[in-house]
Amino acid sequence: MSTSRRSILSLASAAVASAALLGIPAAQAQDGKVLRIVPHSNLAILDPIWTTAYMTRNHGYMIYDTLFGTDANGKVKPQMVETWTESPDHRLWTFKLRKGLEFHDGKPVTGDDVIASLQRWGKRDAMGVALMQFVSKMDSPAPDTFRIFLSEACGFMLEALGKPGANVPFIMPKRVAETDAFKQIDDYTGSGPYIFKKDEFKPGDKSVYVKNPKYVPRSEPPSGSAGGKQVHVDRVEWNLALRDPQAQINALQKGEVDIIEQLPADHLATVKADPNLQLPKYSNYGNQYIGRFNHLHKPFDNPKVRAAAIAALRQEPFLRAQVGVKELYWTCYSMFICNTPYGTTAGSEIQSKGSIKKAQELLKESGYDGTPVVLMKPTDLASIQKLPDVAAQLLRQAGFKVDLQAMDWQTLVSRRAKKDAPDKGGWNMFFTAFNAFDMWNPLVNAMTDTRGEQSGWFGWAKDDKILELRNQFMRATDEATKKKLAEQIHARMYEIGTHVPVGEYDQPMAARKNVSGFFVTNSNIYWNLKKD
Repeated sequence: MSTSRRSILSLASAAVASAALLGIPAAQAQDGKVLRIVPHSNLAILDPIWTTAYMTRNHGYMIYDTLFGTDANGKVKPQMVETWTESPDHRLWTFKLRKGLEFHDGKPVTGDDVIASLQRWGKRDAMGVALMQFVSKMDSPAPDTFRIFLSEACGFMLEALGKPGANVPFIMPKRVAETDAFKQIDDYTGSGPYIFKKDEFKPGDKSVYVKNPKYVPRSEPPSGSAGGKQVHVDRVEWNLALRDPQAQINALQKGEVDIIEQLPADHLATVKADPNLQLPKYSNYGNQYIGRFNHLHKPFDNPKVRAAAIAALRQEPFLRAQVGVKELYWTCYSMFICNTPYGTTAGSEIQSKGSIKKAQELLKESGYDGTPVVLMKPTDLASIQKLPDVAAQLLRQAGFKVDLQAMDWQTLVSRRAKKDAPDKGGWNMFFTAFNAFDMWNPLVNAMTDTRGEQSGWFGWAKDDKILELRNQFMRATDEATKKKLAEQIHARMYEIGTHVPVGEYDQPMAARKNVSGFFVTNSNIYWNLKKD
């Protein structure tokens, strides 16, 4: 070997060694194909079926694949499925998987894996629970085929299998999917475009994903959660420790990170003014803020008290405080999202025409006895952390006593699952945000699951009338009937106070200009991206 050749190798080795000492991965030091992302929250739960938390859903999209996807315009498209047929009586669906599907451990994806995955998902997800009411059995007559037999026809098979929001019906190996649906998995083997580096995962610090070299993407361009999942980087790192918004912006400007998943609106001008930064468009329909009542305990076990709260919680104060930039928010009194197929304001007058005076009158009529409202406030999730402050002020003006309790988001996520009384570690109310696609029809919207303590989403509203209307919606096959039923469900949701919508908004994402390949995803999806 020549002296010059040895010198070059020595310099390369020294560079890698220096990078290691600095904690920089060797791949980054050599070719820069490392995408560094500041996600919107910490990642503490790794099972996307066990929780609806968006951080866990986003983690799921990195490592798992889906049978179908939903494109940027809300159309369901095949993903792992190659072809499918529906019997003339709509009661037998047969699906064939496309070639090249393989789990990260090298084993092929089979119909048995799909069936086990759907069975587990169908015990936790609101739409999955609805679908399973119609399923009489599932089988796999060939390794690349699975069938779903229905006891009666339903009108939402593909919408359920292709739903893009939590809980997403991700496909896992059968051995993993057979885990009890109410216990968390500890094996994160998927078949998606990235492989999770469990050995490098540090909650509160970082989560790492590497390119799956055996993944075979579809040929179509990416759109929403559908299309080809092309991976152009070797490694994706989520910085879970960088929670201060100003520190995030500083790191983005210095090139220490490449993407800020959720940019606070008050930093919008900074990004617009920096020639090295961009604001990628990734959403067509935006997001919705909501406040959720706990229907099990006083005072919100009383529908009249909930009505008083809804009358007090006008949308504009929330949007002005949390978003602030007028171009990014709008009032909307549809629980099913404005400007979507089932968007309606039926029954919303209690909020749209509400006022503090009206709330005070309703609260007096309700017999409210001064029970404090335990309102949970996340301290580390900038995208929603001002909402509880606004709610506390408005509720107090209406005559409520409010106990505003601060905690980090992961603590809130764990606590909201508790059914204990508020003075025993439970809660009365919290605020959160949903992507439009998670709210825009009566089946995907978890608030319509009004089975009480058996319902799949926190708050445990109970109402037989909504359940009956929802059952009719499941069986409806024409759009006119569906829209009429959606209006009736919507009006009833306002009538009993399942929850309260407090406005819609666009959530900006910020990135450095050397990152390209962004497309409309309507969520946070990280394939198709290139880094120069």
